[in-house]
Amino acid sequence: MEWKPLPETAVPQFKEGINLLLSSWPALRMAVENEWGGPHSRDIDNQLALDVFDWFAISRGEPLYIDDLENLLDEKMLSLNTEAEDGSVQETAERLLIMFEECLDGNFGSIQLLRESWNLGIPAHFAKQVEDSDQDIDDVGPSDMIVDTPESLPMPIPVQEVKGDPKPELMEDEDGFRKVTYKKNRGRKK
Repeated sequence: MEWKPLPETAVPQFKEGINLLLSSWPALRMAVENEWGGPHSRDIDNQLALDVFDWFAISRGEPLYIDDLENLLDEKMLSLNTEAEDGSVQETAERLLIMFEECLDGNFGSIQLLRESWNLGIPAHFAKQVEDSDQDIDDVGPSDMIVDTPESLPMPIPVQEVKGDPKPELMEDEDGFRKVTYKKNRGRKK
């Protein structure tokens, strides 16, 4: 992709889009929340957002290659002691490039979709735009998203109780802990 500078009006929108997209990246969130990169994991996360923006802003006159952006994302993930082998590095890089191209054209639809999914509490990686060729990106709203809900997930298989096994009797000791004991000896000799 040929590099063009972002219009001044698009800069804050693009920065917000970067932050929203990185905040919805599950591998990055897990690495930061669990401090896999040590106690400074949050700082690494914040620096990643700045580095991504700088990568787009400083590439003056040079073509933008998705491989370079993937390398930047991958290096930051490695600094968090995380290897994302799920294809999310490539997906995130692609979404960032698309967002940049849209911002160049003054189209902030994908950022608006990220913002709406964030405000609804839906992680952006679960929100998918319904593909409709007649629908403009500006007309996309919360009702146009497909969301994984508990109803759409498989139900756990209930465990059947084995007949003849006694239910454990719960006894509480002086510290408030419960001991699980069985009423029957269960065939053990004393």
